[in-house]
Amino acid sequence: MNMTLKEIIEKCGSLGIVEVRSAGEDSYELVFFARETEQWNKLLSDILGPAIKPKGVKPTREDNNLTKDHGGIFTDQTLFKKDFDDATVLAMFWPWQDHIHTTLNLVLIKKQ
Repeated sequence: MNMTLKEIIEKCGSLGIVEVRSAGEDSYELVFFARETEQWNKLLSDILGPAIKPKGVKPTREDNNLTKDHGGIFTDQTLFKKDFDDATVLAMFWPWQDHIHTTLNLVLIKKQ
């Protein structure tokens, strides 16, 4: 693995985090302010490449299959994906109904 989830979050350290919900080796979930979505988007794009499913785009069958075990992905959400030698990293933005907060769900899927 070229980069751990913790290292990805550390690279985003200049951005505000409202709450860390979970922090494990295979998954990391945190909440940030929706007004900072563009900054989070830029940093994660720099690390993982551009979103494979931007906000406002209907998810494909492949997007749904990829995320079904990790909370799923919907039209108003964003999905990033990067393949490494021994794992795949997914990052998903889940905007809240309050339009103030967004959940970032990072998942590490180890290759068999």
